[in-house]
Amino acid sequence: MSSTETEMINRDIEASWIYHRETNHSYESIRSGPHQLDWSNQPIPFKIYSSIEPLELPTDFSPSQTPALSSIKALPVSSNISVLPDLKTIAHLLHFSAGITKKITYPAGTMHFRAAACTGALYHIDLYLICGNLPGIDAGVYHFSPHDFSLRRLRTGDFRGVLANATGHEKTVVHAPAHIICTSTFWRNSWKYQSRTYRHCFWDSGTILANLLAVAASLKLRVNVVVGFVDMWVANLLGLDTDREVALGIIPLGWNQEEPPNKIPNMEPLAFETTPLSKGAEVDFPAIRTMHAASSLESVEETIFWRSPPPLVPLGEALGPVYPLLPADRSVISQKAIETVILRRGSSRKFTYEGIDLTQLSNLLLHGTSQVPLDLLPPDSAPLNDLYIIANHVEGIPRGAYFYRRGESTLELLKEGDFRDQARYLDLEQKLAGDASLNIYLLSDLHQVLSQWGNRGYRAAQLEAAIIGGRLYLAAYTLGLGATGLTFYDNDVTVFFSPHASTKSPMFLVAIGKPAKKRNDV
Repeated sequence: MSSTETEMINRDIEASWIYHRETNHSYESIRSGPHQLDWSNQPIPFKIYSSIEPLELPTDFSPSQTPALSSIKALPVSSNISVLPDLKTIAHLLHFSAGITKKITYPAGTMHFRAAACTGALYHIDLYLICGNLPGIDAGVYHFSPHDFSLRRLRTGDFRGVLANATGHEKTVVHAPAHIICTSTFWRNSWKYQSRTYRHCFWDSGTILANLLAVAASLKLRVNVVVGFVDMWVANLLGLDTDREVALGIIPLGWNQEEPPNKIPNMEPLAFETTPLSKGAEVDFPAIRTMHAASSLESVEETIFWRSPPPLVPLGEALGPVYPLLPADRSVISQKAIETVILRRGSSRKFTYEGIDLTQLSNLLLHGTSQVPLDLLPPDSAPLNDLYIIANHVEGIPRGAYFYRRGESTLELLKEGDFRDQARYLDLEQKLAGDASLNIYLLSDLHQVLSQWGNRGYRAAQLEAAIIGGRLYLAAYTLGLGATGLTFYDNDVTVFFSPHASTKSPMFLVAIGKPAKKRNDV
């Protein structure tokens, strides 16, 4: 197939609109859906290579010295000085992004909770490591196994050149001594969420990457998030059955002046056995595979075109009252390390009606919404998502609906009023949303995003929103607050924030407030 033909696949943006419309939640769709959970067929939350011996990872982590909020806000390291992560550093990153941080035993068994939030606690995201020779680990392709905190080697040799080729020799990929690749196994999430799982692929990898980016910043390790790559080349490298599991993003780690070897080792197909996910048959949801195929890139030329700069869209003049955020006050900023915050983090199940103050909200926004290092966005470019807020109780500003004017660090009041009941309704009639101090929505103008980047832009918009949502999660816990991710009635959210948001679609939502149950510091 020619590059022109493959470009047409990604450029046929009606595929994104069809998927987005068909997976939107509404008052009617929630009540009319016949889906019931088959608990006897619930998938296990791990991918287990049953025939490969594990390489045990070190667990003697030392908390970083950088305060958590600084790590969350930090822009990626841009220095070209060689920094090669060793096995201990890689283990540190894996544990605090996707490792098991807590276990709770119930009569029916043990629940393993991970470092980052995941829809339904179903943990369908896997991480793979591709590296050259590093201190403590030989060059190869590895799968990260959270259940026993180990790596399992799938290939021996330096395969970083495959990723360099697959990304059109993107600079940070070419010079990285190691890479993390995120994948999703659909069934481990679609068992509950059906076709909407493709959105969750990016939501749940995004919260993992929010952790990873913050921890990497605390370790002064250069990272990037690369969404533009030839999908099948990466899938073949990892040995994925792409009807069931797909690659979502590549995260280059560190910097090496030397490029990977030009000669790539022979890449035979992989055929390692894995433990069955369910006792019964897996259910297929074709809309997931259709959307993934429609947003796949199939040529190097496409990956290079993918990174074309976005048009500059100036921020319009505020039409309502504007409230400036307060400058970051170092005296109220917690000095906890990011690792400590991650270990305390957990989705809040109940909020009090207490409010938060403007200082807390200012710190949330100023630290949690810095630019995400996506390969398609040059430094200082406009983000793919805008922030809209329902402030139920924030001391210092009126209750109401707001637009966050990010470049100006101000909040524009769209409408004033007590919208707790509306927040509950919008967020699938969940009490948490009404009880929270505020609800922060990330909305993207998909008309602009799809026009610029095709269907692949849909992936990027979802992922950026989730990374920002994950950062807000972490910032909330750093400030002694609680947070939880919620889903929503898509079109009703747009209508609520209109006319300001009339062209935008909600991508992610995080509710923040005073938790009814206080968590003890670790």
